[in-house]
Amino acid sequence: MKILVTGGAGYIGSTTVRALEAAGHVPVILDSLLTGPRAFVGNRAFYHGDIADCDLLRRVFNDHPDIQATIHMAARIVVPESVAEPSAYYRDNVAKSLTLFDQLVELGKPNVLFSSSASLYAPPADGFEVSEADPVAPTSPYARTKLMMEQILQDMTAATPLRAIILRYFNPIGSDPDLTTGIYAREPSHVLGQLVLAARGQIPAFTITGTDLPTVDGTGIRDYIHVWDLAQAHVAAVEQFDAVLDQAGKPSTIINLGRGEGITVRELIAAFESVYGVPVPTLESAPRPGDAIGAYANVDRARKLLGWQSQLSIADGISSALRWADKRRTILGYE
Repeated sequence: MKILVTGGAGYIGSTTVRALEAAGHVPVILDSLLTGPRAFVGNRAFYHGDIADCDLLRRVFNDHPDIQATIHMAARIVVPESVAEPSAYYRDNVAKSLTLFDQLVELGKPNVLFSSSASLYAPPADGFEVSEADPVAPTSPYARTKLMMEQILQDMTAATPLRAIILRYFNPIGSDPDLTTGIYAREPSHVLGQLVLAARGQIPAFTITGTDLPTVDGTGIRDYIHVWDLAQAHVAAVEQFDAVLDQAGKPSTIINLGRGEGITVRELIAAFESVYGVPVPTLESAPRPGDAIGAYANVDRARKLLGWQSQLSIADGISSALRWADKRRTILGYE
């Protein structure tokens, strides 16, 4: 099966491309390379450009008329940046995605997997587990763009031939098994990337943002899922696209993708130190703009509709991230 992957040079996108290939599928990558590195593309079919470039989209599908679905991952994703530059996020994540979806309908390629985010959930009233039907209350422009796109997809699938599986990601960590892709930012904003930098002395300390939150130890709670598990969920969704929507009984559905368990920042630091074997220097500060307390996934729907659940542990993800940190200079040219 041939699959278009927008944002296929990014962290999750490139890992999903690897998983698609491992399952016998053929990815076609469309990426602006605004953030994702060209090195992650390799020798695959690649189109360098914007998802809202209609001429380019027509060329992609003219060149590859056998594309059967689009995995739409291209987006800006940094929460503090979205607070500082909201117009860039609404333009790139919402307006350009709408153009992409219109073009997919026009080209007769209506099957879409959309990368959404668990950051749009409201704080749970009881505990920290959230299911797909729970209330949403995004706290940043980034999260609001994801909610807007979900709403647009739901409206478009009701009114047009477009069909969509919306995947709400929790927090990906780690690399692919062969260590060919991973976190690529020189100073990643992701928690695990910051821990690696602090552990290796590349930054003075890891900063715990928020220490008086209503969790067991006052720090934010997250559901950390190995990125390879996350990529495998995309393969399952592509391969069972029609069956998933048939089971859902409607032309779009939302599925949480997480491990199904919560871990606080302090607990993650302890797990990291256990794997790494050395204490990590830490500092404490107030939450960053747009930060949420957090939650973890109820993954019943993923098991039911996709026949999927995570297989890899937090320790696996930490070990993978550390091994990737050793190798990424070879691939990207910097530590």
